[in-house]
Amino acid sequence: MQVQIYSSPQPQLHRLFTPCSSPPNAGRSPSRCSLLRLPIALQGPFLHPRSTRDTSASFSAGSTLTQENTRRSISESEEEGEAEARGGQEEGLQENLPPVRRPAKDLVRDKGEDGSDGECGSDEAEEKEEEEEEEEEEEEEEALPSSSASTIDSGLNEFAKKMPIFEPLERVGAGREQRPLSVNLELWLYRAKVLTRNFQFYDAEKILCKCLFFWPEDGRAYVALGKLFSKQSKLFEARSVYEKGSQATQGENPYIWQCWAVLEKKMGNVRRARELFDAATVADKKHVAAWHGWAVLEIDEGNIKKARNLLGKGLKFCGSNEYIYQTLALLEAKANRFEQARYFFQQATLCNPKSCASWLAWAQVEMRLENNRAARKLFEKAVQASPKNRFAWQVWALFEYKDGDIDKGRKLLKIGHALNPRDPVILQSLALLEYKHSSANLARVLFRRASEVDSKHQPVWIAWGWMEWKEGNISTARDLYQRALSIDSATESAARCLQAWGVLEQRLGNLTAARRLFRSSLNINSQSYVTWMTWASLEEEQGNPIRAEEIRNLYLQQRTEVVDDASWVMGFSDIIDPAIDSIRRLLNFDQNPAARVQNAARNVKYLENASVEELVDQSAAPRGNGGGTMEGGDGSGPPTSDFDLDAFIMDRFSLHESELDAIMENPRPRRLQTSPSSSSSSSSSRRRRVWRLEQSKSPPEPPPAL
Repeated sequence: MQVQIYSSPQPQLHRLFTPCSSPPNAGRSPSRCSLLRLPIALQGPFLHPRSTRDTSASFSAGSTLTQENTRRSISESEEEGEAEARGGQEEGLQENLPPVRRPAKDLVRDKGEDGSDGECGSDEAEEKEEEEEEEEEEEEEEALPSSSASTIDSGLNEFAKKMPIFEPLERVGAGREQRPLSVNLELWLYRAKVLTRNFQFYDAEKILCKCLFFWPEDGRAYVALGKLFSKQSKLFEARSVYEKGSQATQGENPYIWQCWAVLEKKMGNVRRARELFDAATVADKKHVAAWHGWAVLEIDEGNIKKARNLLGKGLKFCGSNEYIYQTLALLEAKANRFEQARYFFQQATLCNPKSCASWLAWAQVEMRLENNRAARKLFEKAVQASPKNRFAWQVWALFEYKDGDIDKGRKLLKIGHALNPRDPVILQSLALLEYKHSSANLARVLFRRASEVDSKHQPVWIAWGWMEWKEGNISTARDLYQRALSIDSATESAARCLQAWGVLEQRLGNLTAARRLFRSSLNINSQSYVTWMTWASLEEEQGNPIRAEEIRNLYLQQRTEVVDDASWVMGFSDIIDPAIDSIRRLLNFDQNPAARVQNAARNVKYLENASVEELVDQSAAPRGNGGGTMEGGDGSGPPTSDFDLDAFIMDRFSLHESELDAIMENPRPRRLQTSPSSSSSSSSSRRRRVWRLEQSKSPPEPPPAL
């Protein structure tokens, strides 16, 4: 009996499902057919023998075939896995390579012509179109900037984070969310100003830093913080603050540029100061402080013509200003053109009758011309304009002292000290007055108190050393001179200290030390006539006339003469307020130019014939009223003035004359109270202001008949 064994050598007979036909993109998705394959445990022949009698033989034959098929399936799966790995690598290489556009094929049309499998052809066409769209998107992504552009962007972001001018978005957003109301900025700035005035620098700095954190775009905090550092002699910190402020405000704040220029001028960087003043005028051409500060810088450097040009531009762009007129008046007085100087002083006081500096400068010019009556009246106007101005009280006291009224000079200095208890200059002047007319011990007490008020004020130590030298305390005088030089050895005060120390050594016979001190003083200030002549006299006393003549020749060779060109003097008809000119042009008041020249000539003639007292009265009077003259007509009579000093300080500060000595004995500052009359006047003016506001809301009424 023959047993028939059915074997199937073909591998596809051992699978329940036939492999699917590979699509055109079989390389891209090889897993579509692998999902249809059963696990190995389920792959095997499930064929039954034809006869039941040969069951064992057929089963053994089937088992051998199953083992062979299992080995074949394992090898096929491994080969397919390797093929998939190779396909993935090829895909990675193809993605790195630039894409190649292939012509689209109309598979639907080709299949339709054959007449077979039209639906399958349409599906393949749709898949082809989707592949083409994906390739186009990949090409657009590759057309974007490469990794080099991304590195540039990241570098710019890092640079923006480091620069203080760029603020991170997170910080700006957080600051705006947590920023207080804007009224707090005003309150904090005022509080910092009060703390600075009371010498509480640390608390003021904290408040200003808080203002900068919440309002980095406001320039007032930078200006206040820079001035605070300048008062503490922290010049480099102040420079850093101004630099950050100019960046934060994008260079549009002229106040920061102007304060920075003044700081650079103080540090000796004249060229840099000019550039910063120029930047301030570019930021705002109507910023008068920039024009005036730049002009003062040129005057200090000896460029008088350039200073006049700058002052003229200040009048042109900013209109009339008392500081510009005052500086022009001082230039005229320095050139011995006193009539023009009086005219400019009058214009300055007309612009601002409360300008103490203008009245005080005018008084000093009249002191120089020995017009004591006019000078005294100008000092009274200065004190009335600014009652707490320490310079007004000190200069007026020196004037009265030189005029012979020592008691009045002492009284004025005591009043100035009562109003300015932390001013060392007034205490220094009072100490020198007491030393000459009272006792050295009282003068020492005042000098010590002045040094405690401001230990970095060099003139106090120099004057104290001079007094000790006159008293015979040589070692004490040397120590005081050394203390003055330890503060700053490159200022004009240091030059004067070295010259005084040199005279001391000359009187003691230390000629080598005296020559060395004179030379050091001239290295700081080579224009000091007193130092050159003192050195020359030393050489003559030692029998060296040739050396003395050489020193005089050296002074003549190196001195700098400031020549003021009189041909460029700004005439009275040339300096006219631009605002007045515009009004005249608008109202057609300036149709006849000959009348303008006649008015200017009439003003010059009037100034030449008018007395100083008339000019002072016109400046103090309102613009609409014609100023009267002083009592005494032409000024030949005795000085009669209606100004009562005791009543003035009692009315303004409730300060009696008998309290001055008690204030001098008690060094603690006393808070001065305003008089009730001033408070009542302020309340009445407030009521009048309210009444005017209420009246302005009502409909206008015809004016009453006069």
